[in-house]
Amino acid sequence: MITRRGFLAGSAGAFALSVASACGGVSSSKGTSGSGASKGDTGALSTQGFGKPDDVGQARIDAFKSAYPKVQLTINEGDFDPQQFLSAVASGNPPDLVYLDRDLVGTYAAKGAIQPLDDHLDAAGLKTDIYRPAALREATVDGKVYGVPEFYDTRNILMNGKALQAAGLTAADLATTDWNKLHTNAAKLYKASGGKISRIGFDPKLPEFLPLWAKANGAELVNPDGSPNLSDPRVIEALTFALSLVDEQGGWSKFKAFRDTWDLFGSGNEFAKDQAGAFPWEGWYVNVLVQSTPKLQLDTVPFTDKQGKPLSFSNGSAWCLPKGARNPAAAVNWMKVVTSTDTWLKAGAARQATVDKNKSTFTGLWTANPAADAQVKAKYVKPGQTGFDKAVQNYYASNEYAFSIAPSKAGSEIKSAWMDAVNRALSGQQKPDAAMKQAQAEAAKAYSAVK
Repeated sequence: MITRRGFLAGSAGAFALSVASACGGVSSSKGTSGSGASKGDTGALSTQGFGKPDDVGQARIDAFKSAYPKVQLTINEGDFDPQQFLSAVASGNPPDLVYLDRDLVGTYAAKGAIQPLDDHLDAAGLKTDIYRPAALREATVDGKVYGVPEFYDTRNILMNGKALQAAGLTAADLATTDWNKLHTNAAKLYKASGGKISRIGFDPKLPEFLPLWAKANGAELVNPDGSPNLSDPRVIEALTFALSLVDEQGGWSKFKAFRDTWDLFGSGNEFAKDQAGAFPWEGWYVNVLVQSTPKLQLDTVPFTDKQGKPLSFSNGSAWCLPKGARNPAAAVNWMKVVTSTDTWLKAGAARQATVDKNKSTFTGLWTANPAADAQVKAKYVKPGQTGFDKAVQNYYASNEYAFSIAPSKAGSEIKSAWMDAVNRALSGQQKPDAAMKQAQAEAAKAYSAVK
């Protein structure tokens, strides 16, 4: 699955910033001294995992530099590398900040690789109530905050309006409320000839979106206490259904091979080429589509549970403080600045400048700061092409009801277990029930080891 960060790292407007030497994201500073260091307004500050910033990222970097001009900031390129990070921490040469997926926070907290932030946040005057509860919950372990959330990605169903029209369907016909009906209508959108797929009718987005299908069936992959819930019959039923959509559209081998040919970010994307009917995806993809194919006949509906209640799955990244970070005060000042409402508004202005230059449309910023989202929306999100407008409004709405996976000290291990299980089921190595039961055993063992 291509993520927001994967897209940003490859964006055309990326800025190459200073790169630390061979450490690739670890601090080379020897510490800070003097009264300024305790305030976080001097000394060196290095990051790992932030990748290359686009216009939105660069605006926030500039905001920090303006607020703390005496801090020597080094943004190290590249996505989060677990082995590199743990090696840096173990060697006593960690970065001052690490940027990682929130579903990894529990695992790294349990390993002692990142520090609780509560005291640091209090000292910096950073109030956590500015963040969306679901996002903050992902970065909280045993009642302690280990990460400051940044973006907030939710999922809705995006659709090829032209394909729907040709098949005699409406957007409502592709809702996930009635799974039998979805089977029927996905088949109407699916196109193949001589065993060769030319259009996927409905892509359930496995393995990544299993949490969404499970929740639609009344189950969560992780219990509130952080223990795995992977062999729940409702999880198995959800996987069985989502897998059946793939099986009925050529089977995983052909399905994936065809999907891998899509030009996701180009003008010849899967909707423009009529290669896809519908699929759930994160809101940032609307910005990709409006830039690459502004005249696309896009349609959308919320994902729903089986009772018809709108449902969305949220996740994103967080800024964390590694064990042994040499300039923690500056690190927390960074967290405070780059996630503040004022800074997000500056980022909105930067995105608007890009939109004006490209004669495109502003589709919103999806952040863990609801006040910032509301102000950016009011100031910069204007009416445009009907389909894109509808999509933007659906994603803003889903911010308010999206769920997140419960944090766990074995979060990384649990995720690996269910992802591997879904891949085994997709490839035919195991039936869904056997795959998820094996995943539960693996995840439970990992959870017991850190409980």
